Amino acid sequence: MMRRFMDGADHIYLATGVTDFRKQIQGLSAIVSMQFRLDPFQGSAVFLFCNKKRDAIKVLRFDRNGFILATKKLMENMRFQWPRNTAEAKEVTMQQVEWLLQGLEIEQKKALREIRTGQRGSCY
Repeated sequence: MMRRFMDGADHIYLATGVTDFRKQIQGLSAIVSMQFRLDPFQGSAVFLFCNKKRDAIKVLRFDRNGFILATKKLMENMRFQWPRNTAEAKEVTMQQVEWLLQGLEIEQKKALREIRTGQRGSCY
């Protein structure tokens, strides 16, 4: 379901660290513009925030004439592996978001990386 909010997005940003979840659309869009120096009105960008307990995330996206704000709250004793470093906007891929939603870290050390090659680099 969360994937629907990110479909067609050119950029997905994680607000690393913790976010005060009392903030709603105005407060979160202020964080995006003032703290991260990004444009919250860019419809091709999605912004993800996590609370202090790491058991809920909020997704903020502008859609033509207004903002969409969605929240996902995990069940008891479940946590997101959210990056806890300083509060910055870290651009991630859809695959990394999928890992987060599955309870994994965004940096998978053993994940196979995509390799791009042409006929020149091939032995076939």
